[in-house]
Amino acid sequence: MAKTRWGILSTAKIGTGKVIPGIQRAKGAEAVAIASRDLARAEAVAKELGIPKAYGSYEALLADPDIDAIYNPLPNHLHVPLTLQAVAAGKHVLCEKPIGLTAQDAAQLLVLPRDRLVMEAFMVRFHPQWLRAREAARSGELGEVRAVQAFFSYYNVDPANVRNQLDIGGGGILDIGCYPIVAGRFIFEAEPRRVVALVDRDPATGVDRLASAILDFGEGRRAEFTVSTQLTPLQRVDIVGTRKRFEITIPFNAPQAEAVTVYTDDGSRLGDASAVAQTIAPVDQYAEEVDAFSAAIRGEITLPYGPADAVQNMKIIDALFRSEKSGAWEAV
Repeated sequence: MAKTRWGILSTAKIGTGKVIPGIQRAKGAEAVAIASRDLARAEAVAKELGIPKAYGSYEALLADPDIDAIYNPLPNHLHVPLTLQAVAAGKHVLCEKPIGLTAQDAAQLLVLPRDRLVMEAFMVRFHPQWLRAREAARSGELGEVRAVQAFFSYYNVDPANVRNQLDIGGGGILDIGCYPIVAGRFIFEAEPRRVVALVDRDPATGVDRLASAILDFGEGRRAEFTVSTQLTPLQRVDIVGTRKRFEITIPFNAPQAEAVTVYTDDGSRLGDASAVAQTIAPVDQYAEEVDAFSAAIRGEITLPYGPADAVQNMKIIDALFRSEKSGAWEAV
């Protein structure tokens, strides 16, 4: 099988630590080049990770005719501009989430040439634990699913970190709130009609450091989440139905190429005493994502999610920020 050749924009940690190893584990992909605005940095990372080519500018990498696909892990405000540049250079693009700063920003990606593919990098959609969760919800195993509850937090108060810079898309809702939103949409296989949010902002940086939200999917279904950039690290997702609940204990940063455990529980005994464990075999969710995108580029499968899906996620985020200001429910 011919492998899709990947170029990576920047030496961002998510790329060097997660996605590039995923590309290298993927069956149908290979990492052939990396770029940084600092050539020495690009060369050092290329040598460390075994990538053949290094470039001292993003434009030089995009001009390389031997690259099929680009991975864009740049700061949020550069997601749309560099994705547009990459597509103009004839590349397909896997872009880190969130796809843009607002739905209007992201909507620029809706008018791309049809033969160039763009996908938002929500790797969780490709992890077997999430596929198992959706199967449990679809099949009726959980009964009627009415609630998806999520918590996602980490602690980062470094003002120099891009996540704490308001003007380039910092803050918890854009950085990690997008994940619980996708979780609700993925499990319910529907879109929320309205949302409400309560947000606390850091007085020094202005970014949202603690946010809670309710997404109303109608018909008695809701997704609720809390995300924070300044709390003890924690991740949990519970999908709760009328018969059972399904718990994902490491929903978003599942360890690469390691087994994970999920639980179903009918609640017959409290304190998780009636929970039944299921082990999910080792998998690299980034490799699964890259293989799916690479297969779509080669025409072997239909693109799982495109720019329209990414814009929809941004519309929900926009509504949450409107709710922060209005203190009321906001339509999506």
